Amino acid sequence: MSRVVLVMGFVWLAAGIARAQDPVKVDAKHYKVEFENARVRVLRVQYGPHEKSVMHAHPAGVVVFVNDQEGRFTLPGGKTEDRRAKAGEVRWAPAETHLPENLSDKPLEVILVELKGKASAGRAK
Repeated sequence: MSRVVLVMGFVWLAAGIARAQDPVKVDAKHYKVEFENARVRVLRVQYGPHEKSVMHAHPAGVVVFVNDQEGRFTLPGGKTEDRRAKAGEVRWAPAETHLPENLSDKPLEVILVELKGKASAGRAK
């Protein structure tokens, strides 16, 4: 009985880790750390035309859109959301696990400021 519980616990833990992968570690082609300290991590995110990532997670933060964008985000349950933004827009981004894809014929670039600590799980007030 205890072996079954141990194995089930390991499977649950591994599944949780797989769902919450750090994009810098699992997709270094598209995600680069520009700055990091105890409170924030600033990422430069760049996708070529029609490029796609892998499932990964981000804590809450702020997104600055460097250029016009059209993307599709696949969420863990398989649901997809198409999202658009204009160059210069700044948006709050709640914590999320997703698989992004650039739907455009042009490159996509954003600056993502990820919050660390308690603030990373919260929403804008």
